[in-house]
Amino acid sequence: MNYLKIFRAISLAEGISLLTLLFVAMPLKYFMDIPEAVKVVGWIHGLLFILYAVLLLIVWIKYRWTFLFTAGAFLASLIPFGTFVLEKQIQKKEVAAG
Repeated sequence: MNYLKIFRAISLAEGISLLTLLFVAMPLKYFMDIPEAVKVVGWIHGLLFILYAVLLLIVWIKYRWTFLFTAGAFLASLIPFGTFVLEKQIQKKEVAAG
């Protein structure tokens, strides 16, 4: 099983869910009084975040990432667009590894 490939897919999905939560669901809640949007998107984002964290631990161990890179990957999940930057970093790591 290729955990890195799965992690990258979940990473992108988590990033998209964060952006959807911040820029779609929250404005719907606060400007249009539709709180259900945050409830639904929040649940999806929460599940993806947990899956992201679990897979991050797996790839940290399996691929022997440094603590600093792993900590950066965790922080990337908290910052809008962070997982997209992380994707570029992982691509560079793969190219360097050969």
